[in-house]
Amino acid sequence: MLLGTPQSPARTLRTLCAALVLSLFASAAAAETLRIATYEAGLTRDGAGLLLRDLGGEPDAAIAGALAVIRETRPDILLLTGFDSDPKGRALAAFARRLAEGPGGIDYPYRFTAPVNAGEPSGLDLDGDGMGMGWADGWGWGKFPGHGGMAALSRLPFETGAFRSFTMLRWRDLPGAEMPGHPDGNPWPTPEAAAELRLSSKAHWDLPVRLPGGGTLHLLASNPTPPLFDGPEGANRLRNRDEIRFWATYLGGTAFPDDQGRTAGPPEAPIIVLGNLNKDPRDGAGLLDGIAALLESGRLQDVRPASEGGKRAAARQKGANTRHRTPPALDTADWRDEGGPGNLRVDYVLPDAALTVTGAGVFWPAPGAPLAEEAEAASAHRLVWIDVALP
Repeated sequence: MLLGTPQSPARTLRTLCAALVLSLFASAAAAETLRIATYEAGLTRDGAGLLLRDLGGEPDAAIAGALAVIRETRPDILLLTGFDSDPKGRALAAFARRLAEGPGGIDYPYRFTAPVNAGEPSGLDLDGDGMGMGWADGWGWGKFPGHGGMAALSRLPFETGAFRSFTMLRWRDLPGAEMPGHPDGNPWPTPEAAAELRLSSKAHWDLPVRLPGGGTLHLLASNPTPPLFDGPEGANRLRNRDEIRFWATYLGGTAFPDDQGRTAGPPEAPIIVLGNLNKDPRDGAGLLDGIAALLESGRLQDVRPASEGGKRAAARQKGANTRHRTPPALDTADWRDEGGPGNLRVDYVLPDAALTVTGAGVFWPAPGAPLAEEAEAASAHRLVWIDVALP
């Protein structure tokens, strides 16, 4: 049809009907997929309540950038790591309200957070400095309870009654655990502290989501400690590996006791492992066998989300990036290139092998592309997403 040429009423009706059918088809196709994402958005502060304060005022560049990234990518389910949590979830509610604001707002009617080990006092000297009140003496490193915790936002309801948390699992109770030790072979920092050390530096969550057709999708969420800042005992390096290896062991069929008092193995329903795991498969600090065990788990598939921005950043920044073996398009974090680790793949969304993945990516815009500056201002990490067909 030539632009501006009038149509007969019958032809106009057929055109409108065709447009309506195409619109309904597109809506149905969109409804049959689910976008799941993880994002270390840098929403952490040096004191309790400061994030809530900052979310209540004019957003700074970092908060504004995180909001813009999430509104642009529009996940249906989003895990936030590096998010200061509070007992009543006020900071998460404030962040959700911010996301819903304006013409490009996105509404998340379902929100979830739970206690984490970060900053939670242990009453023990866990770092061997002779005192039991430092930031490293919590069950996980943190300046206050909930510091740099985790939270989830969703357009679909969480099945909180079936939620499982493994924050209280003792490290020594993980099969094959390699605990830190003194050079003389004695437990580190003391036998008493070593016996009580918890595995999770933040948390390990098995969080079910109710799907539109009545099924369930389990989110297996965690944020292991970075494998850095160690002494000769190698505590963080070993802990990072075993925090990652927990999921491989769980998915392999091992039954673990959870914080709710239930001992059970992995769910039969589809699962997705996600979070900032703080370990690249081939580069950077840390031990490789934990992340290898997870990526090679027969229960999962690695669709290798990628970006053009990550590829260009490594080429432009050089430094450590020139020695990396992981393809730079897979990188998810932009770290110091000279005297640092360079850019690494540390954030993951790993779907069940039984799920059909229809799309995946890392939101890392190339220089000059829309939202490139906002993504950089928000965090050193980039949002990672996958689209899956509803089971």
